[in-house]
Amino acid sequence: MNHDHSSWSIFGIFLGFLTGVVWLLLAVLGIISDFFGLLGGLGDLGHILDILIALIGFLAFLLFGLCLFKKAWRKC
Repeated sequence: MNHDHSSWSIFGIFLGFLTGVVWLLLAVLGIISDFFGLLGGLGDLGHILDILIALIGFLAFLLFGLCLFKKAWRKC
């Protein structure tokens, strides 16, 4: 495989970017912590999981956003 071509499709990169945005929004808006509250009894574990999900969503947003930008930049 040539170094200039990635094996990731633009659609796959966009889906990763979109998934990161969705997870980040769910965590920031408090929907995930409300869900863990409904499960009951999680307490601090629910907040820790909320922070971890927000962190993973943010990293996915950055990683796939950068890849999406690089692919779009090369096509122009």
